[in-house]
Amino acid sequence: MVLFENIDAVLFDLDGTLIDSAPDLGAAADQMRVSRGMSSLAPDMYRPLAGSGARGMLAVAFGLTPQDPQFETMREEFFCNYENCMTQRTYVFEGVESMIRQLVEAGLQWGVVTNKSARFTDPLTRAMSLFATAGTVISGDTTPHAKPHPAPLLEAAHRLGLAPTRCIYVGDDERDIQAGLAAGMTTVAADYGYLGEKADTTTWGAQARIKSPLELLKLLNKA
Repeated sequence: MVLFENIDAVLFDLDGTLIDSAPDLGAAADQMRVSRGMSSLAPDMYRPLAGSGARGMLAVAFGLTPQDPQFETMREEFFCNYENCMTQRTYVFEGVESMIRQLVEAGLQWGVVTNKSARFTDPLTRAMSLFATAGTVISGDTTPHAKPHPAPLLEAAHRLGLAPTRCIYVGDDERDIQAGLAAGMTTVAADYGYLGEKADTTTWGAQARIKSPLELLKLLNKA
């Protein structure tokens, strides 16, 4: 078991790491199918690509890619649908609330760094009590660059008043690990997230991998 020392904060990706938003993301895309007279798809068809946001959901629902001429229009329709439903089915992963509570009790700061735009991140995190103790929430458009660029993570560390080396970053996408490593942070791959069929977290270069949120506490010797 790897033990991380000299850590003052834990930063997390949002979707697929702290919260399961796949049901609402899938519902927003599926509503577009139904409104066009198409059959509804099973929620499990959307889940593997939930981490890719609109791009992933439109690929499942319609086989669309960003190169398609109608992609921009369809994406905005998806965004509007998602805004109207994004707290209806989204829930916190099992163990996350306990993990956060124990991190806070241990005197560690914590925050969120996501590629989700502030248009969605801000109302979503305000609506969920989990985020009341978060020291910072960085969205995909908070800085000029999104992950895998390290800028969002460096901004989070700056807002917490910490050196990046005093932070851990936890995420369920290879972009998360790339960004964390580029920022000089210790990285942890969340194996319980939206990995998809082809993802192999052992190749990402993370210093550790966890199969459940509470396993993080063991790495920090806080369990």
